[in-house]
Amino acid sequence: MEVDGMEAEGLQSGGLQSGRRSRRPRRNPWARFGWVIQSIWLLFLGFPVAHVLSSGRAWWWVALGLALVTTFAAIYAGAFWHLNQLDDEHLPSARVAGGYLLALVTVAVVSVPFVGTEGATYLPFITAFAMMVMPLRWGIAVFAVAVAVALYVSLALAPGDGSWVVAAIVVAVGVMTGGIRAMTDQGARYESMSRELALVAERERVARDVHDVLGHSLTVVTVKAELAERLIDIDPERARAELADIQALSRQALAEIRETVGGLRAARLSVELASARTALTGAGIRAGVPVGADEVDPRHRTVLAWVLREAVTNVVRHSGATTCRIDLGPNLLRVMDDGRGVDGSPPGNGLRGVRERVESSGGRLSVGPGENGHGTVLEVVL
Repeated sequence: MEVDGMEAEGLQSGGLQSGRRSRRPRRNPWARFGWVIQSIWLLFLGFPVAHVLSSGRAWWWVALGLALVTTFAAIYAGAFWHLNQLDDEHLPSARVAGGYLLALVTVAVVSVPFVGTEGATYLPFITAFAMMVMPLRWGIAVFAVAVAVALYVSLALAPGDGSWVVAAIVVAVGVMTGGIRAMTDQGARYESMSRELALVAERERVARDVHDVLGHSLTVVTVKAELAERLIDIDPERARAELADIQALSRQALAEIRETVGGLRAARLSVELASARTALTGAGIRAGVPVGADEVDPRHRTVLAWVLREAVTNVVRHSGATTCRIDLGPNLLRVMDDGRGVDGSPPGNGLRGVRERVESSGGRLSVGPGENGHGTVLEVVL
């Protein structure tokens, strides 16, 4: 779609100014401070800290053990904060998450000589981290390894020391975070599908609007061009007037196409009534068209305008009628002609499009033969 030079310049300058002046949108507090909530569980690292402090070893040994526990906590909290930042900026995070997971495992293994069997306390944190930020298959693998290590500690290394509680916590954390992860992934897939469906609906809308605009406009242009061709020798002045109308209709159609693509166009029933009268008369069809649309409920005028446009286009193009009458009511549109009638062929894209419009507005569209089986009657009730 073309953009005028002044519009393009305005967009560029406006974009630069907004880029300089606008601030980043305020983030949801839960997303902004979620890493703090995720770090609350680090209080359970008090168990390895207590083990190091009560070990009775040299001060440097105690300091090194405390430094390792603190390093684990810092990596855990910093990892969630960093990964949340990457998600906000829509940057890939899988490799970064893998690096943090490797760092957590490394610190946990190095800490074992200082914290002893209390090192099993690290396993719930590693499990939760892997299940929440790693690909699901990797998270499940880490969960399985953590459960195996926890069971080994509770059954072989410290069977009577209450370490079975850690194994139970690892299982509970893995199941809980796995369920949360599954629901989160399902929600992401649902949102992605919703965006795809919205995109498809928008494409269908644009296609339907373009069809309605071009179908009607080109039909009227064709009718007037044929009329001008017949009049060019016998009535040059009227032929010249018809050619001027063709130019005006072409410009109007181009403007409507631009507005339709931009999603800005809304058909007006009063305009469509006047256009219907012009199109039917130009095609040599005696037209009975209401003067205005005041009696129609304002909520229904846009939908009925689209239906009227398509119906008149079909009458001019396909019916072979000599007369056509249009009736309006507060929630009613009826278009009747005395043409060849419904031949049983499947409806075209235009009729399907207006039927979708009517049904989405809670109405009903019907097309059938007229009185005594002659002609066609299209009726919309909203």
